[in-house]
Amino acid sequence: MLQVIQYQKTGEIIVEDLPAPSCPNNGILVRTAYSVISAGTEKISVTNTQASLIQRAKQQPDQVRQVLDNIKKEGIINTISKVKTKLESYKSLGYSAAGTVLESRCDKFRAGDRVACGGAGLAVHAEFLAIPKNLAVKIPDNVDFEQACYATLGAIALQGVRQANLRLGEKVAVIGLGLLGQITVQLLKASGCSVLGLDIDESLFPRASEFGCDLTLLSSFDNIDMMKQFSKGNGFDAVLITASTSSNEPVELAVELARKKGRVVIVGAVNMNLPRSPFYEKELDVTISCSYGPGRYDPKYEDEGIDYPYPFVRWTENRNMEAIAELMGSGKLDTKSLTTHTFSINDAVKAYDLITGKVKEEYLGILIKYPDKEEHPKKFIQYQKAQAKDRLGIGFIGAGQFGTSYLLPHIKATNSLLIAVSTNNPVNVATVAKQFGFEIATTDSDSIIHNPDIDLIFCATRHDSHSYYVSEAIKNNKAIFVEKPLAVNREQMVDIDRVVKEYNGQLMVGYNRRFSAAFRKIKELFTHFREPKFITYRVNAGKIPINHWVYREDQGAGRIIGEACHFIDCMVYLTNSLPIQVFAYSLSSASDDVYNRDNVSIIIKFGDGSVGNLNYLANGDTKLDKEYCEVFCGGSVAVMNNFESVDFISSGKSNKFKFDGKKGHKEEIIAVIEAITQGKDLPISYEELRAVSISTFAAQESLIKGLPINI
Repeated sequence: MLQVIQYQKTGEIIVEDLPAPSCPNNGILVRTAYSVISAGTEKISVTNTQASLIQRAKQQPDQVRQVLDNIKKEGIINTISKVKTKLESYKSLGYSAAGTVLESRCDKFRAGDRVACGGAGLAVHAEFLAIPKNLAVKIPDNVDFEQACYATLGAIALQGVRQANLRLGEKVAVIGLGLLGQITVQLLKASGCSVLGLDIDESLFPRASEFGCDLTLLSSFDNIDMMKQFSKGNGFDAVLITASTSSNEPVELAVELARKKGRVVIVGAVNMNLPRSPFYEKELDVTISCSYGPGRYDPKYEDEGIDYPYPFVRWTENRNMEAIAELMGSGKLDTKSLTTHTFSINDAVKAYDLITGKVKEEYLGILIKYPDKEEHPKKFIQYQKAQAKDRLGIGFIGAGQFGTSYLLPHIKATNSLLIAVSTNNPVNVATVAKQFGFEIATTDSDSIIHNPDIDLIFCATRHDSHSYYVSEAIKNNKAIFVEKPLAVNREQMVDIDRVVKEYNGQLMVGYNRRFSAAFRKIKELFTHFREPKFITYRVNAGKIPINHWVYREDQGAGRIIGEACHFIDCMVYLTNSLPIQVFAYSLSSASDDVYNRDNVSIIIKFGDGSVGNLNYLANGDTKLDKEYCEVFCGGSVAVMNNFESVDFISSGKSNKFKFDGKKGHKEEIIAVIEAITQGKDLPISYEELRAVSISTFAAQESLIKGLPINI
């Protein structure tokens, strides 16, 4: 399929042939008819990326801080690698489209339905779209796709109007008469308000007047007297800012125009250096309108399709989109007249020449039109010719940030054949295929499992899917390296046990820390010790948002299962023994913002008599080094500090060994590939892999029951 994408290093806009997405669970696959370019939002995105790296750093100080924080955590070499990978990637554009449903995996829609779609990264400028059900609405029969593709923009404008909490007959000023402003004017007039339209571009005034503006003026303090006359000197009941600018003038003007106890609603992207004195003196209410409405950025609403109860949340983002579609159908909202330009998807680059000013021409609504063809969407792209099968064939499923940063660079360096890579996102999978030299990019992960040229599969998908890919790979005679965890519950573990036994499967889990130079040194130092060990491992994990997918039982199952397994595996490695009993205790905070099980102490008894104490914490300061481990044994102590050093104290003497801070990813990959190519056993036995997962389940059970759990 054809899609508009932007190269992040140079900002170049291109139309690329990409694999089509798959229909999401609880969602729909849509053949796009039209999408609309949001000139304000997309112009900022495009021009920012086309700036020099120094200019971009000045424009995005938050990202600069992230880079500096990452240097402290992972070192400058790893950080440079991450930044380089990011710059070499591509980005999708667009968030408002309309088309026909090809496939549906939800009750709300069926194939053939005509729909409007929304969502950044979802309703993009592409021939096919994978849309969650709460980000799509059916469109009335008398509304064509050219009108309907504005539905998401309309929902943004409508949410701004709702936030203004207007009454019939109130006077409202709209600052910014671009697309959002023009739609806002129509919605305000439909609500019975008197409307003043303001903009720095007079060419927008005739259309705004046609849509119902009672007066249009240049947005300037020079016209303040005429603006106030419109409100008969009383000030405006509400001021809606729909402009997109880095200037602070719209906010300052809004303060001047609003009446005492008036309302200012910020819809567009503007500077918000709010002057305190006039806000204080007028007791103004200032509201920032959040995109399309309630539900936006809530993964439960958008990704899982869980709606808010109608009586308690009357207007969600989906119901706002639906209301816009109905207004179009009733003739109360005219979006067709907003369109000034239409480009075919093949010529879409010309549209961006308009909004960036490369072509000097007036514009407002810019549509991208897609071919109406019946062919089935193709889910793969062949980027390179197939090579002779003289080396190990690699397939990679789920090439997200972790995979591209920590696994793929080392896999590529082994000189294996990179056959195919898959992710759900067409832009991401194309980026990865090009960066690392895969022959095939696909959005169909099952095709990798069934590809006869692939010998070894790497899987770095979300946690809940690991067991499926492990089982399917082994059934198809493929070796598989899966990122942790191996399974998210005991039921999945039972299935894996059965498949590994029945098919004699080759399986490895990404427990990289045991391969690090620091832990290999500790293992070496205690080689001749026969006493049990007492191991204390402290992890300063850091806090993540409470609504993160990792906490969902059906996806991540929590950080004990998803992350604590790493450190339990280190203990298994150091003791050469398996856990036999687990006891866990967590915090008992009353705060809704604290996930108690992210702050846990897990005590593990091993078969050789060793004891491990894992303190996994998310309530600390991230400035503290993330990992610290002490090993006491036979009158000696080894102390590992964040993979940068190991202090060994024995017989009254202390020795310090320094390392590069790396956590063993490279060594792990090399060991796995060498084992498979040489026909040897994989580096970690299945017995150990299984024991680590079972230990995490036992820790969860211990927290529930308040008792030690025997394994």
